[in-house]
Parts: sequence; structure tokens; C-alpha cells
Amino acid sequence: MCAINSSTEDSGSALAAAAGAQADLVRSWPNPVTGARIRLVETHISYVVLAGRFAYKIKKAVNLGFLDFSSLEKRRRCCEEEVRLNRRLAPEIYLDVIALTGTPSSPRIGGDGEAVEYAVRMRRFPQSGLLDRRLARNAVEPDVIDALADRVAAFHEQAARCPRGTVYGSPGVVREAMAMNVLQLRRYLPGRMHAGLLDELERWSESVGAGLASMMDDRRLAGWVRECHGDLHLGNVALARGHPLIFDCIEFNPDLRWIDVINEIAFMVMDLEERGRPDYAYRFLNRYLEGTGDYAGLPLLGYYKVYRALVRAKVAAIRGGQEDRVARRREMKVCGQYLEYARRSMRPPKRSLVLLHGLSGSGKSRVAQMLLEARGAVRLRSDVERKRLAGLWPGANSRSTINGGIYGEEMTAATYARLAELSRQVLAAGYPVVVDAASLKAWQRKTFRMLAQELAVPFLIIACRAPEDVLRQRVVARARFGNDPSEADPEVLEQQARALEPLAGAELERCLAVDTSACSPDDLLRSVASCC
Repeated sequence: MCAINSSTEDSGSALAAAAGAQADLVRSWPNPVTGARIRLVETHISYVVLAGRFAYKIKKAVNLGFLDFSSLEKRRRCCEEEVRLNRRLAPEIYLDVIALTGTPSSPRIGGDGEAVEYAVRMRRFPQSGLLDRRLARNAVEPDVIDALADRVAAFHEQAARCPRGTVYGSPGVVREAMAMNVLQLRRYLPGRMHAGLLDELERWSESVGAGLASMMDDRRLAGWVRECHGDLHLGNVALARGHPLIFDCIEFNPDLRWIDVINEIAFMVMDLEERGRPDYAYRFLNRYLEGTGDYAGLPLLGYYKVYRALVRAKVAAIRGGQEDRVARRREMKVCGQYLEYARRSMRPPKRSLVLLHGLSGSGKSRVAQMLLEARGAVRLRSDVERKRLAGLWPGANSRSTINGGIYGEEMTAATYARLAELSRQVLAAGYPVVVDAASLKAWQRKTFRMLAQELAVPFLIIACRAPEDVLRQRVVARARFGNDPSEADPEVLEQQARALEPLAGAELERCLAVDTSACSPDDLLRSVASCC
């Protein structure tokens, strides 16, 4: 029998022999359905055989440093881990681990005899549902991005916290992983390709990583390092039955899976931005942050975006070394694109503070959504933070009276204090902030005007207006759908109109009035851009 395993794991010749045997095996894959076509999908670390209703994933006999599949036993253990870990997010897909018996040139699925290889057996789903493919044909709707962010937020909430006494997610581990990416890129790229850019990225990552070390440690001790997915990009998400299905998490290296949740989020943000959809990137980010409240993690986002871009650049470089000349040229181009994205991500965005103002139904949240998508901003919603302070989830009904419960004076003061505190955090992290609140009282608006002045950032009040009948229609429709954190109804709207303190004095100098029933999105964005 020709076994795929080798007792000399570090031997290049043994790995080459095992790789050759694996290639024979996938070429000779038994067809479970007479006449059915078998397809092979190959990545830099695996073969995936698509046969009938199932997909069989075999780990390549390789040792790339950050993963080691050099022995049959290691591949078996990683197959078992893959099933265990992916059942957290996609139990309907990941079925079991099967042994392949027989010989590489005449393999059998299961059966008696010694295993020559192991495979993860999965239930197949249409590849057309993959989000990277759907995005390429402009077939990803905004609600899919929202649902994906909600799914990830819920997953992170349930994920295991980093055990005490481990070093997962520690500054040393993170900075070593960043440095290893650069080292491996230099190894896999031909000659001195991109050498200058890699030097620049290396210096930046060492400097910024050192500055963030204490924050990384604090977050690890506070429980923000968790057993995550580890490889959260669009190619590992599919739209199935109208819902995002997340699969193919990292099983081969716990250091790459036990990470800060912001590290995980940065991968999806990076992937969407790099593919030309920064609007979706910041839609995803904001939806996630509103669900988790983890605004304190924002200072790490830019660093991890660079890290994730380097990971993808490295994967492209490795693939390039395994392909023919035409494919190699294509992968080297992809590698260069990710490196250029990493260079751009070293530059922080322009900071500003935009405060929304207006009655319920005046279109504040719609304007805030447009701004965060167009300007790469972070939105803070008073309705969400008010309920978070009260221990309620955003969609919960607090059953409060108009000026009582969570809408009493004390809770309102606490809500605006919390919004100001979070605004300071977001601005300190280097991001523009949009505060989505009614801001009916002069003291509420002054809080943010003084904060912007203290931090020397541009400040703008966007006063949202709409005809009275439009306001009422919007409030009633929102209550009917029941999918918004706001609990305003027509009675609340009337009370707000009576309590409104009009803009005056210095406020009017930094104010943009918008009739949301008539102003187009393009006109609004141009007006905001001219102000800050």
C-alpha cells in the first residue's frame, strides 16, 4: 500500500512524496453517482473535492510555518478540530471526519483497512451564494451586511473567553504574527519585489504595535480576546436561504483563532474596503459596534486592518509560488493590491464631530447612515445607548412613559454624558463621529460643541426638518414595523415639539439645515463636505 503519511515530517522529500500521493488521490476520487461530474477546488492549503451532495476537504501535506499538516496524524487532528469549531457557526454544513482507505490511486471513502488520508465531509451549497462572488456582481443588499454584523456580534458574545494563564492575544503574540507576515512575504515574493513598501510597513507596524501594547494587554485581561472564527472574509460567508452562513474558520493554529474581537472585525472591514465597498465596510462596523458597544476597541482597528491586508498578501504570494506562470502573475498582482491597501490604511481618516438635531421622524438616523457610509464615520445613537445603560437590547420595549422610565431627566442626562464620553473615545481613536440624537435642549448641543472645541476638530450641527404630516407618517410607520430602537409615537412627537429649544447664537454659525423630505443624498453629502 502506498501511504500518504511519512515518519520524517521535516524532510522535504517526504513532504514532496506525500504531496504527490495526495494529488493522485484527488485525481482518482471515487464517483458516488454514476455519470455525475466531480469537481476539484484547490487552495494553497487544501483540496476540496465536490462530489454529489457532499464536499470533501483534504488538508495538503505542507508545513508553512504558521500551519503544519506534514503528517497524517496532524491532518487528522486538524480535521476533527475543523468540524468542532465550524459547527459553532455552520452546524448544518459540517458533518463529520471520514477516513480514506485503499491506495492513493484507488481510494475508498471509509471502508476497512488503514487510513491513507482523512477528509472533512461537508454538505454542499451553491458557490454562487458566496459573498465575494455576489459582491462582484453587485448582488449583496444592505440588509445582508446588517444580518452578517448581527450574526458575528452574537457569535462573539457567546464565544469562549481567553483562559487565564495563556498568552493568546498578548502584545508579543500579535506583534510576532505581524512580523512573521512581513518575513514570509519577503520569502515568497521573487527577488526584492515590494521591498521598499515592506520596509515601510514593518517600521510602521513595529512602532504602532509598541504603542498599542498596553491596550492589547488590558483588553485581553478584560475578556475581549476570545475563540473567534479567525478568517472572517467574504469568501468564507455564503448567503443561504436568505441568511449569511459563516464557515471555514481557522483550526490549524490557535494563536490565529484566539484573538481580540476587533482583530476579527478588521478582516471583514478590510475585505469590503479593498473590494471597493467602503460604504458596506462602515455599515458592517457600525452595526457590529451598536450591537456590542465595543467602541473602546477602535484604536486597534487600523493596526489590525494592516495586519489582515498583510495576511491576504501573504496568501496570494504563497499561491503564486504554487501556480503556473499566468496564474503566478495574477496572484502577484493581487498581492501588490493588498500591500497598497495596507499602505493607505497607515494614514488615519480626517476627524470631525457631526451632531444631528431634530424631532422624531425628521430623518436623523437616515442622514447619519448616509454619513457613516460616505465618510467612514462611527455613529453613536442615543436610542441605542440609552437602552444599553438601562440593560436593554436595542429593540426592546422599555414600556416607559413620555417623561418617565428611561426617558426621565436623570436617564436623559446619563445618556448624553455617555454619548459625549463615547465621542471622545472615537475621536481619540482617530475616526470621525456622527452623534444621532434629538439634541432638543441647548445644553445637550453645547456639550458636543465644547468637546469639538477642546479636541480641535471640525464641528457641525445638522438640523433635520420635515413637514409635520411627514413626521407623523414616519413615526407611525416606524412603530408599525417595530424594528427600530426608537419608541417615539405621535404623542411623543407632540411633546418634543413643545420642549424644543431652537438653535441660537454660536450654534447657527455651525449649522446645516436639511429638509429630509426634499434634499437628495448627493446634495446633502456635498453640503456636509463643504462644512467639515
